[in-house]
Amino acid sequence: MNYLTPLEIFYKWEKQKQNDIFLSQPINDKLHNWTWGEVGQQVRKMAAYIRSLNLTEGSKIGILSKNCAHWIMSDLAIMMSGHISVPLYPNLNSKTLRNILDHSETKLLFVGKLDNYDQMKGGVDEHIQCITYPFYSENYPVWDDLIKNINPIEDNPIRDSQELATIIYTSGTTGEPKGVMHKFFNLGFAATNAVKTLNLSTEIFFSYLPICHIAERLLVEMGSLYTGGRVYFAESIDTFSKNLSDSSPTVFLGVPRIWAKFQQGILLKLPQNKLDVLLKIPILSIIIKRKIKKGLGLSKAINIFTGAAPTPVSLIKWFSKLDINIQEAYAMTENTCYSHVTYNDNIQIGYVGKALPLCEVKLSEKQEILIKHDALMDGYYKNQDETNNTIKNGWLHTGDEGEIDEKGFLKITGRVKDLFKTSKGKYVAPSPIEMLISENKYIEQVCVVGSGLPQPIALVNLSENGKNENSQALLIDLKSNLTQVNSKLDKHERINSIVVMQEDWTVENKLLTPTMKIKRNSIEKLYSNKYQEWYSDEDILLMN
Repeated sequence: MNYLTPLEIFYKWEKQKQNDIFLSQPINDKLHNWTWGEVGQQVRKMAAYIRSLNLTEGSKIGILSKNCAHWIMSDLAIMMSGHISVPLYPNLNSKTLRNILDHSETKLLFVGKLDNYDQMKGGVDEHIQCITYPFYSENYPVWDDLIKNINPIEDNPIRDSQELATIIYTSGTTGEPKGVMHKFFNLGFAATNAVKTLNLSTEIFFSYLPICHIAERLLVEMGSLYTGGRVYFAESIDTFSKNLSDSSPTVFLGVPRIWAKFQQGILLKLPQNKLDVLLKIPILSIIIKRKIKKGLGLSKAINIFTGAAPTPVSLIKWFSKLDINIQEAYAMTENTCYSHVTYNDNIQIGYVGKALPLCEVKLSEKQEILIKHDALMDGYYKNQDETNNTIKNGWLHTGDEGEIDEKGFLKITGRVKDLFKTSKGKYVAPSPIEMLISENKYIEQVCVVGSGLPQPIALVNLSENGKNENSQALLIDLKSNLTQVNSKLDKHERINSIVVMQEDWTVENKLLTPTMKIKRNSIEKLYSNKYQEWYSDEDILLMN
């Protein structure tokens, strides 16, 4: 089956919705809007400028910026001018940035909304021409100046569906980033079928997770293109809540850490015991639920997703009591973010849903999840060996372990490669244990380790609730939590002690991915020499 490419669908809305707002971005607390027609003019002029550079057809062009209107415009301009996009995380260190730019052979780089470009620019070779977005100053030629006297492309260039569209470098949870290649067909396949299956129409999207990541790229950029919808952007962490409330999206994607932050914010204003009482009073219950949803900015949200990492069951159940029905989803860069999702009228908590239409799923003998459909990656750029290890006989080997129930619902149970062996010779899968521990309201992040130890230990970051609790009460609660968790585990899996880390794991210190998943390898590398010391008779260790 043929699917419309992103450019083809853009041309449709550019003509039909010329005066409708497409992109809305707050800048210095002032909302800037671009209509479909205005975006079209910007994109056509920039595409013409790129053509004037006489780059080899199919050159790689990087996008280094936080989410903003010009991110999407530059992506469309790259498509329109006949080249391949290389989206880059806006928090890369200079070494990783240089490695990716060199590996991808990037010829041109868009540099936009960034926090610390001074620390990054050492990774940009002098031979790479750079263009900076409006509103952001980096001493490069500015977008507006470059297109001021350029005539826009007047025709509608079409890219063949089998052409390479983008190379997406993975966030590297378990190693060095790899360049995942996707052709235009893959984007059209995933976006078209997802929009149809989820019954999306003209939606309002809120963009704050890294748009260079496949989830945000597909849901927000492709979702807005394939529905003719509108995109609002977050300006900063400080304005996030206001920006979300102002946008009132109809579709929202959160990650576990965001949902935990939402919960903490609600409980600060309305403690759990008081909330429980109010929810039991019929009329007040309705009012409270509406007020909370409006306060979060989710009063109009029909599809509310969570992904990137397993979301604690207790957290999903907690929000369901507020009539906020969180839909778990599961996918990866290598399958164009098209795999599994729960529908808002058929949620099975603890499961990531059924396989989407035209997607096959099965488990290997080792219970590894295998995925097959027509939009799997073309492979890893310049890495055929790794490609061959990942796609075998047409099946994508995800590296995730799972279970499939009799209804076809999939549960993620861990990572195949995350298994470690204790000194007793027993293998331990950390992910299911981490899920149990993370049910505790005082814990925000957890990493279970134990290679070479008699029993595993759990390294944790505290939530804001945990940080604000007095130490004695915290110790009592964590000890109780440890006892409860261990009662559900086999003897060889039981946690010897919980180690409360002094340093938070963040995206900035490279211990979380940009989508807020723990970087297990990085955490292990940083702390492994301490494991023997931390393995003790104490149930709870508070690092000072």
